[in-house]
Parts: sequence; C-alpha cells; structure tokens
Amino acid sequence: MYSTASVTVNQRAYNLPQRPVVVVCLDGSATEYFDAALVRGLMPHLAKMSLHGWRGFARAAMPTFTNVNNTSIVTGTPPSVHGIGGNFFYDAVQDQEVMMNSSKFLRVETIFPAVQKAGRKVAVVTAKEKLRDIFASGLICEGGIAFSAEKAAQAVKTSHGIEEVESIVGPTPDIYSGDASLYVLKAGVALLERGIADFLYLSTTDYMQHKHAPEEQEALDFYAAIDAELGRLVALGAVVGVTADHGMNAKQKSDGTPNVIYLESELEAQFGGGFRVILPITDPYVVHHGALGSFAQVHVPASAEVQAVQTWLLGRSGVTECHTRAVGAKLLELPEDRMGDLVVASARDVVLGRTPAYHDLKALAGGLRSHGGRYEEMVPFVFSHPLKPSHAARAKADPRNFDIFEFTCNGTL
Repeated sequence: MYSTASVTVNQRAYNLPQRPVVVVCLDGSATEYFDAALVRGLMPHLAKMSLHGWRGFARAAMPTFTNVNNTSIVTGTPPSVHGIGGNFFYDAVQDQEVMMNSSKFLRVETIFPAVQKAGRKVAVVTAKEKLRDIFASGLICEGGIAFSAEKAAQAVKTSHGIEEVESIVGPTPDIYSGDASLYVLKAGVALLERGIADFLYLSTTDYMQHKHAPEEQEALDFYAAIDAELGRLVALGAVVGVTADHGMNAKQKSDGTPNVIYLESELEAQFGGGFRVILPITDPYVVHHGALGSFAQVHVPASAEVQAVQTWLLGRSGVTECHTRAVGAKLLELPEDRMGDLVVASARDVVLGRTPAYHDLKALAGGLRSHGGRYEEMVPFVFSHPLKPSHAARAKADPRNFDIFEFTCNGTL
C-alpha cells in the first residue's frame, strides 16, 4: 500500500516504512510543558507514547529560533550546511537587513521532493506562512502539498498543491492563538484520514508558549488539545515522531518588565558609533516576542577592535557567550558568511535588543517569554513506537532535533 523505497538526501538515507509517517514540530515546547500536563493526567496519549514508544531529549540547532530549526529538521542538516542561521540577517553584499523566510536562501534540498518522487504522498502544514516557501521548495512541482494555517483560505492547487482547505479542515484560525497550532494538527489528521497524504510534517506556532508558563491553565488546556490530535494520528496507523524547534523561558525582571540588554546602545556608548546588532529572532510576528531573544550577531565597525569588544561583552553581566565569527561558526554550526563579527548569547532570563527605540514593548503586555540561547536548546524527542536497539542507544547519547525524520523512518519498530 505504501511505497517502501529508500531515499538519500543530504547524505542521509531514509527507509520509508510500510505505514504513514508523521513528524510534528511543536514550536516552543520545552519539556516543562509536557511534564506539567502529564502530571495532571491531561496528555494520556503522550503518556502511552512515553511508556510504549520512546520519550527523551534532543539538542536543537543554535540559535534556538524557528526558521533555523525547522529548516534543520526538514533537511536533516545543521545551519552550517543548509545556510539559514536565523530568521533575519545582514546581507553585507547588498547592504540590507533581510528576512530568511524564502527558499532562495536554502543551500540544500529538503527531504520532501525525494520522498514524493519515491511514491509517497507528501504534505507539509505549517502554522506560520513565513515557513511555507522553505517547506514547499521543490515539492509542489512533484505533486506534494504545502500550506499554512495562517493563510489556509488562500491555498490553491498551482502553488500549494491543494485547494479548498477550509472545506477539509475548517475556517482559517487567528495566527495569534492556540487554534493556529491545533489547526495544523487537525489538518494532518484530515489529510491522513482522507488518504490525501501519508508522509507529513506538521509545524505549529509558539504563540501560546510565549504567552503562558507551563502550569498556567491556558497552557494546560492547549496541551490537552494537542494530545487529543496526537492520539488521532496514532489511531490512524501512523508512526509519529514529535520534537520542537526550541524551548521557552521567562525573560523578565521581578517587576514583570522585560530583562533586556540593549547591545547596540551599550556598545556605541562604550566604543563609539557604527555598530550594527542583528537580532535573528526578528520576524513578522512581533506580538510573540517584540524581536527580543537571547542571541545576537554584532557587526563591529572598523573604528573598534573586535577582540576588545569581545572582551568587554564577556565581562557584561547577563552575557553568557561571545564568540568571534570563525569560532562561532565552528562551535554553533553556523554559516560563516551570514554572520557578524561576533555572536552573543545571554542568560536564561535575559534577552538581547538593539536600542530602546527599536523595540515596541507595548506588544508584550503580560510579560516576556522568549528563546534563542543555550537555555532553550534541549527539546522533547518522542516516538509513538519503540526504537530499535541501535537507535535507542543513539537516543541516549546526543541526538539532534534534526535527526527526527531519520529516527522515525529508520529507527522505529
């Protein structure tokens, strides 16, 4: 019934199993969210997966942002290979600050076109439209499907591989809601149920995690609803792999205001003008985070010495890492030609900004929860089926979230 061909993409082999494959990226899902819901009995399907399948941890790609990690997951490679080291970067050649939400920035293929050519029915559903072009690269022309919950009503056959999505899944949800993520999973269930797809990638949005801590009722209700959809996917016969692109932490002071280091302002006060601080978290969804995350790229002007700036930053309270371009590229597996002179990461409760005027903090009513640094690096790594001994051993070592497709296809019993 299902194609069981083997495909090789970016030097990784994927043996397609005799059952549907569903990989889910639960955006912003630190393990604390699972734990808070599990101990309250709100995620019975996840509990069953943990008992009879596999539940552990994986390490996300740095920086721990959405575009970086989703691209790693769908290519099976780190950012140094696929080329997307942030949601946003400074293109020195064009002298422009650019959003990396287009497939033109990809340096390798995703796994989807090869799987589609091998005879599987591939569908990719993302909450955020910003990821669709990356996911759809080379897929639609092969007969695959790629659409977003954000613009579900606008999906047409020629560019999305599907039309009339609302008649299949329901009305397009508000992107600033938990419903946007649930829509993604419900779409996966509908496509699987109707035989429209049998190899799926479902990528949610982290609006709820930005707004609510794990033990808050809104988060608990959200994860209970997520669990119900995971149960439906498993009940339809799919082998399901679940991971996240990053975790999430509170980044605020005791009075509830954002705990921000305005790097550009501080550097210019210390060393003079000409600094350009790039915040790779920057994307169109400012309500989520106000473009404040725990990672930054610093372009140092010729008037300042890189080593002096690095030394000063490492002495700044709240800064946990500062690497030169070459060292950062190696340690963090980043594309060196799309980096600043320095990369900076901050403490668990600290975010990095440019200048006070650059950020609209009014969008952050209720406090700031964000991500980007080391403290959001460990994410869930869950499978609906048991792992083979070889993969179980790997899962106990240092698996990466971008191993999820290889584990789901090759490593499950």
